[in-house]
Amino acid sequence: MTPLGPLDPSDRQPAVPATFRNGERVRGAGWQPPAKPARPSGAAPQSPAAKSPAARRPAVERPAKSRPAPARPVPGAALRLPEAPLPPGEVDRLVSGAHHDPHALLGAHALPTGTAIRVLRPFAERVVVETALGPAELTHQQAGLFTGLLPGRRFPDYTLKVTYPGGQPLEQEDGYRFAPTLGELDLHLISEGRHEQLWTVLGSHVRTVDGVAGTSFAVWAPNAVGVRLIGSFNHWDGTAHPMRSLGSSGVWELFVPGLGEGERYKYQILTRGGAIAEKADPLARAAQCPPDTASVVTVSRYEWQDAEWMAARARTVHHRSPMSVYELHLASWRPDLTSYRQIAEVLPGYLTELGFTHVEFMPVMEHPFGGSWGYQVSGFYAPTARLGTPDDFRHLVDTLHRHNIGVLVDWVPAHFPKDDFALARFDGEPLYEPADPQRAEHPDWGTLEFDYGRTEVRNFLVANAVYWCEEFHVDGLRVDAVASMLYLDYSREGGGWSPNQFGGRENLDAASFLQEMNATVYRRCPGVLTVAEESTAWDGVTRPTDAGGLGFGLKWNMGWMHDSLVYMSKEPVHRKYHHHEMTFAMVYAYSENYILPISHDEVVHGKQALVSKMPGDWWQQRANHRAYLGYMWAHPGKQLLFMGQEFAQGAEWEHESGPQWWVLDEGWEAHADHRGVQRLVGDLNRVYRGTPALYEQDTVPAGFRWLDGGAADDNVFSFVRFAADGSPLVAVCNFSPVVRHGFRVGLPRLEGRDQLWEEALNTDAERYGGGGIANSRPVKAEGTQWNGQPRSAELVLPPLATVWLRPVRPNG
Repeated sequence: MTPLGPLDPSDRQPAVPATFRNGERVRGAGWQPPAKPARPSGAAPQSPAAKSPAARRPAVERPAKSRPAPARPVPGAALRLPEAPLPPGEVDRLVSGAHHDPHALLGAHALPTGTAIRVLRPFAERVVVETALGPAELTHQQAGLFTGLLPGRRFPDYTLKVTYPGGQPLEQEDGYRFAPTLGELDLHLISEGRHEQLWTVLGSHVRTVDGVAGTSFAVWAPNAVGVRLIGSFNHWDGTAHPMRSLGSSGVWELFVPGLGEGERYKYQILTRGGAIAEKADPLARAAQCPPDTASVVTVSRYEWQDAEWMAARARTVHHRSPMSVYELHLASWRPDLTSYRQIAEVLPGYLTELGFTHVEFMPVMEHPFGGSWGYQVSGFYAPTARLGTPDDFRHLVDTLHRHNIGVLVDWVPAHFPKDDFALARFDGEPLYEPADPQRAEHPDWGTLEFDYGRTEVRNFLVANAVYWCEEFHVDGLRVDAVASMLYLDYSREGGGWSPNQFGGRENLDAASFLQEMNATVYRRCPGVLTVAEESTAWDGVTRPTDAGGLGFGLKWNMGWMHDSLVYMSKEPVHRKYHHHEMTFAMVYAYSENYILPISHDEVVHGKQALVSKMPGDWWQQRANHRAYLGYMWAHPGKQLLFMGQEFAQGAEWEHESGPQWWVLDEGWEAHADHRGVQRLVGDLNRVYRGTPALYEQDTVPAGFRWLDGGAADDNVFSFVRFAADGSPLVAVCNFSPVVRHGFRVGLPRLEGRDQLWEEALNTDAERYGGGGIANSRPVKAEGTQWNGQPRSAELVLPPLATVWLRPVRPNG
């Protein structure tokens, strides 16, 4: 960055506040203007009618009464130009940040008597215009406005040389002679709420315009009186960088020559109430690491290497494919790994060893408070800088893909924090949030809800969903807190909410938004999966949008999670009174497409770790834990398990310290017990992925049949899963602490082969820390009908264990 000249308060310019300081980038080459204003790189074509009203509005000019007098020499070999003054009131509006169209006043403008050049450089001592005819000095009018009148009405090629007290002249480009960097189509789509790649036109973008390198800035702030750009490049004083309003779109825009990657910036917004707000860029694609809050200009140079994965993903039918998900919090999974790239060196290997098909990251978007775990987002388009750059995050996703592991991220369109620098009352009035305080306030988290009925807000969120899928290649979005979006009375007492237009409690705008988001993501991003965290009986969460549903691919089965954990928390002697808790999920299993979650929410805030929820001594707790995982992996639906539960850590998750990895160290007395559970999870995933009966028909009744769902006194559940070709797998879960010898279980007929069954998995195996009780040799199915099946066999059921049986392969 070119250093600024000294800023001397004793300068003889008209008095302005002492905080008004300014400097700009230095550029070596002059600008070569085309015959007509060129279309900015990457912008849509513009016709005169395409320009915004602000861009078409004539400049406020006061031409001289006679032709300009000949220029007179001044020290430094520059000619002094006649003045081209503005009315003092216009200058005041410029300097105070209240002008909606500074480009109509600043830069080069044709007058009947010549070409006016006006430059706003507060605290500058001297401004010289360099043209092909030589240098010519501008005259200071007031408050840092320098003006001059060149002969002729043809816009010249020119650069500026600006001198500050005690400094050397700085060569600069004039940013106020460029056309808007947003085209007619962009502004139309923004106003309609249909710009599906909004991040490509709003926010900050390094680009070259008419041969001049710099950065363009654009922000939506329709209620603002004026918007200025502030940043590290102008000492956080926006006097010299007012932005122009692009008419009814509500977008403000500015191209700043010389600025590039790494610059920190915010928008300084003058509100209708006369207040000044300094806001981070809602479309910033990078941000400072908290507690700093500025946005950062960024450029991606990442070269993806996952083309094979992306092509295969586009052909994947998730509902008929294996899917077991490992959920983690990136910042605390391994606290010793402090960057996305360090995590990329370890995580893929760990997930491969355990056989998970997917990983789900708790929110990676920028957020001010680490204790929110990322669920109070301030930078919806910026991966958190706590762990590195956006390209570093791309590297992590790419590396996981090259290890054949899919990546889901938690996405939070339900609410946002009230921090002054972020979205709350962005332009001085409710903008992203509803104007009605009853609808704006989220009662559970002290945050604000989005206004899903406003087209621009919907566009912001829909484009954000697309952004993470297209720019970061993520394979799925798990949408947080969907229930809180769908109901107007969510967590609100009577009288604390207003019904919809039909008198109901449903938030129709939110439902419509979710439909639009899902339809857009599935259309634009082949193979991407959306998952709803939705805890109510809203009809059609995973039904396609063209059939009236919300359009999600999967829904978290919160009912299954709650009911099954209630059952498992009971002492075995009491479980028979809660038998229905385990069977009820099959009553509604095919009403939606489900994923079975044991997530972070179940192992925090006094809920205990999964193994600690189990009754009994340490051996029984681990046995229950293992049996439950075996039941979960065999149950219809995909699986999700939160970090630390794969090795049965005993403590709740703590975001500052992460999982208790030390329990796996040989120096830990019970390390073998924990490693046994970890080994079981790896085997569950491997058998699961190799057994189509466990995943091909998750969403259709033909894939499941109870063998005996009513053995309450025995604490036993038995069922069979079927692949699309009819291949079966039988699961028998014994949730009592006693060994059951000779327990007869019905078995399907095996066509064209010996009626032999073998254990595919037994959670009581010694390698998992169990007692080693097993059906060690193949079991032959007898002709005795049982459980509605033509054949059956007597089994040995280990205590507190799940056993999977599969047909013996014909070749043995």
